[in-house]
This record gives sequence, C-alpha cells and structure tokens, in this order.
Amino acid sequence: MPFGTKPGVDGRPIHFDAIFAEVIQPALIEAGCAVMRADGEQRAGNIRTDMFQELLLADLVVAELTLDNPNVWYELGVRHALRARGMIALQSGRGHLPFDVGPDRTLAYALKDGRPDPDRLTADKAALVTMVKATMAAWHGRKVSPVYHLLPNLQEPDWRSLRVGDVNEYWQKLETWQDRVEVARQRGRPGDVLVLAGEMPTRVLRLEALRTAGKALMRLRSFRFALEVFEQALVLEPKDLACRQQKGLALERLDRHEEARQWLQAVARDHPENGETLGLIGRTYKDEWAARWRRDGVAAPQRREEAIWEEARLHEAARAYSAAFRADPLGFYPGINAVTLGWLWQELTGQRDLELDVPAMVHGVRWAASCRLRRDSNDYWARASLAELEVLEVLAADNTTVQRAYKSAAAVANNDWFALDSSKQQLQLLRDLGIRPELVGAAIEVLEREQARTSAGNPKLEPERVVLFSGHMIDKPGRETARFPESKAAAAAEAIAAELDQLGVREGDLGLSQAACGGDLLFARACLARKMHLEVRLPKQEPEFLADSVSFADPRWQALYDEVKAHPGAAFFIMPDELGPAPAHVDVYERANLWMLYNALARGATRVRFLCLWDGQGGDGPGGTQHMFELVRRLSGRAPTVINPAHLPSTGS
Repeated sequence: MPFGTKPGVDGRPIHFDAIFAEVIQPALIEAGCAVMRADGEQRAGNIRTDMFQELLLADLVVAELTLDNPNVWYELGVRHALRARGMIALQSGRGHLPFDVGPDRTLAYALKDGRPDPDRLTADKAALVTMVKATMAAWHGRKVSPVYHLLPNLQEPDWRSLRVGDVNEYWQKLETWQDRVEVARQRGRPGDVLVLAGEMPTRVLRLEALRTAGKALMRLRSFRFALEVFEQALVLEPKDLACRQQKGLALERLDRHEEARQWLQAVARDHPENGETLGLIGRTYKDEWAARWRRDGVAAPQRREEAIWEEARLHEAARAYSAAFRADPLGFYPGINAVTLGWLWQELTGQRDLELDVPAMVHGVRWAASCRLRRDSNDYWARASLAELEVLEVLAADNTTVQRAYKSAAAVANNDWFALDSSKQQLQLLRDLGIRPELVGAAIEVLEREQARTSAGNPKLEPERVVLFSGHMIDKPGRETARFPESKAAAAAEAIAAELDQLGVREGDLGLSQAACGGDLLFARACLARKMHLEVRLPKQEPEFLADSVSFADPRWQALYDEVKAHPGAAFFIMPDELGPAPAHVDVYERANLWMLYNALARGATRVRFLCLWDGQGGDGPGGTQHMFELVRRLSGRAPTVINPAHLPSTGS
C-alpha cells in the first residue's frame, strides 16, 4: 500500500498510515496474522530482495488499491505470478477496478476526510477480519490469482528454488530451525521436535517444518506423534506427496496395516509411477505377513510352517517392492527389500517367479547402491543394502565378511536408532525362520552393539511412570490476594508427597517440572526422596529465572534450589539452549509448558500422570498453572490431579 499521505483522485489528501494503523493492522492481528507492511522493511540490504521473499512466502498479501500506485500494482502482479492463493484487495471510493483484478476478492471501506470513517470503522474492521479468515480457510478452493485461474495447468514454483541472495531472514530461520530439529533427534528428544514443529511463521515454511519434524519423530519411533504431525501438514497441503507417504508409513508402524494399505493405494492411484509409494505398499504386506506367524509362544518349527502357509502375502510384498524398484531403478531401498523378500519366498516355497527375477535385481541393487555411494559415501541405507546382500549371497565368505559390511554401515548411522533397528528387523525375519543362522546372528550382533551405544528412540530406556507437575509459586511480597502463602508450604509438601505415593511411584520413575519457589521445588524434593529421576526445565537462562521465580522469596527456597540442582538424580534443561530463542509471537512461559508436556507425552501417554498445585483461578500472566491445566486437558484428554492451596491448612512460618 502507499505510505504517508498521498493526494486522492479528487486532490484531497488520504492518510494511508492511519488506514493501516486503524483498519488493516488491527483486523489482521484479530484474524491471527503476524503483520509486515511492505514499506516497513528497516533491515540493511536490498529491500527489493526482501520484498520478493515476502511476496513469495507470505500466507496472505493485502493490497490497498484506492490509488493507482505503480509500486502496489507491480507487487500485486508479482504475487499473482508466484502464488495462486492468499490475496485480498482493499479500496475506498473507486467506482471500478481494472479489468484484470476486478473479479478478485475486494473489500470496500469508508473514508471521511481522508481517514477511516469513525462511524464505519468497527464494521469495516469486522468485514476485513471475516474476509481474511474466509480466505485462509478456503486455501484449497478457488484460485485467487487471475494468472493461475486462467491457466489451470500452471504450477506454482517450488519456493526452495527461488531463494534470493546468500543471506535472508526467512532462510536463516529455516536453516537454524532444521539444525535444532536434527540436534533434538540425535539427542532422542521427540518432545523438543514437537515444540519446534509449531513455530514456523508462514504456511509454506510450516509445511516444510512439519515434514522435517514428522520424519524426525519417525526416526525416534514416536509414531503416534509423527502421525499427528503429518496430518497437520496435510491440512495445510492435502496433496503433498511426501506427507501422504509418511502418513501411510506411520499408520503401518502403528500396526494399522489395512488402513495404511488403503491410504497408500489411494496415493498410488494419484502417482502410479512413484516407486516410494509402491514400496510402502509392499511394507504393509510384509508386516502383515510377519504378524500372522510371529506370535508369542509359537515354537520355531511352527513359525516356519505358518510363514509358509501365509506365503501369499509375502509374495505380494516382494512383487510390490519389485514394482517400486522397476519404477525407480536407482531406488536401492525398495530393491533390497524386493531381493530379500523374493529370495525368502523362493526359499520357503521352493517356487520361482520369473517376474521377480531375483538374480537380476541383486545386480541392480548393487549398482544402484554403488552409484549412491559415489555421490555420498556416508549414506547409511546404501551401505546397509550392500551388507544385506552379503548375508543373502550363497558364496558369502564367512561371519567376518558379513560383520565387516554391517560395521561399515553402522559407522555412518549418525546415532540413528531407527535406521539401525530397521536393518535389524529385516535380519530378524531371517533369524526367526531359521535362515542362515550364523551369518544372520553375526550381522545382528553388530547392529545391537551399535544400538546399545545409542539411547535415541530405544523404548527400553523409558521409565514406567512419568509425573508432570505444575504449580503456584510462593506469593510475592505485597500480593493483594493471597494464593499460596509461605504458611501453606509445609501442608503443600505433604499433599504432593501423598499424591506421589498414591500414584505408586518408585525408583527409576520420572518427574518433570520447573524449579520455581513453591510447588515446583516441593515436587522436585519429593521426587528425589523417592529415588525418581527428575527433569527440571527452565524457561529462561538460570540467572533470569532465579531473579523472577526464586530469589524474591525466603532464602530457604534458594537453598532448596541449589540442593535439587546438586542432586545426581536431577537433570536441568534450559529452554533457550535446547530450542533456541522463542519466536516473537510465542510467550516463553506458554512455550515452556508445551515443552514439558510434549516431553512427558513422548514417553508414552499411558505412562503419564499430571499433578498440579492450583487454586482453580486465572493466573497472573500467560503460561501459568491454568495454562498447563488446559493444555493437559486439550492434548491428552486426561484430567490432572489438583491440589488446591485454598484447602490446605496454614502453619507457622
């Protein structure tokens, strides 16, 4: 939009800054948007470069068309060329708009003496809020851009390919964010990934963020959370192929085989030549076949008999993987699955399928994996595929050869428990059917040793019970209405201890909380007294946190904080160190509550219990105990156990 004051068509001044401040900005904020004005760029550098990035990546562009301003028309044209949707036009006093944009979403508003008309201001803002919400809700409906509307086969450019310049705020944010997600994955912290997944500012970046986060959660074996993340991504872009595929894989890993297969078959109908989708369909048949003969209490000979009885599903799996490999001959991952399952089907049934042509696929996998390693010598899956061929080769030399191949793959696994486990599962199929037991056992030994060095994703390391706590601080001096005075601390400590005992916590269970004076530190002390592990998660750097949440109270609280911190059973995490600084639109205390809750739920929702010290009233600011209570109800469906300080007796200080 124009900036400052400009003469209207009748020569009288129009105050565009007032229009922005009184109509456009408040309406967009009310509709849930973060607002950036085109002429408001104050950063050093090429303003046009930043402008093009904003026009490419912004969820919504609002164009003020009251005047025929060349800059505005040019910027609107750029947006129309780059994006099919996400545009609104405003104007005041124009009888008509130019032909090319006349049919578009346009809202008229009222001016009086060159400023927003006070008598119409409320109605005009409400109309803009409604239009913004409707435009965003109809993202996948009619194309707004006349360019894309009139050229229906025109595709939006891949935004990654339109990076302008070496340094740009959007790209820096995305790259920094991706680095933090990878660090969280390597540390085995799906809760951190979930928090980060919700913090990208625009739709296209959110979609990319959700893809990245979902894949990280899959590698951490947090399949339920991964499924939720991919479903969020598909709300943003229902046709996104990668997210559709990953949703199918998540359903499969949750043992929802038939549902996964139906979902993936729908994807395959839309993308019939996509090898990855065909391979995922093969995965559903493979896992369903294995589930039918792998049951507790079934002896090895009977397992083999039942595996042969169910051979039709194994055959379907091999054929699906083979089709995937043919669709993408460089796709060694479906290729090695086609080889292994096809070879296994032949071994179990004594039959041959000329369409599978396992010997030819062996050469194809070796070639494809070798080509990949020429481009990236540290590709785990390529090395693991070659190692698997060593197990299947009739002339495999000995255990040493097989172990050397798997050690080579494990060396570049990059702490990826999921990848190691995926390779091991393939070998366990052979082991459980008594196929080449010595070679298979040698390979599994390598993978299990490497997994033992990696905690990320290992379900055996999770505590049996997890208790998440949130509670009031001790009242600050001068508080008008008492909420949790010092005189009730002893009774609160007893109540918290009693609730933990009621839950049946024991050594090795986990407690999560912050460490403010009052409920947090009382909970922490009670956990450590019961030999529980304790995770203390601070929303700010320690000096600032202590000043805000501990030091104002009686010195004994600082002493208790120091005691908790020094305890070997307590681990402290500082949110800005783990997740980076909070985005401008995110409150740090609300972020901390989400961080604690996700890290609790990531241990398994059925393990988690929620305990809070809360008077049932609204908090003094965002991110308090009320916020945590509501988060728990919304995200887990469970009701926290509440200790109300108003019902506790007072004792002498």
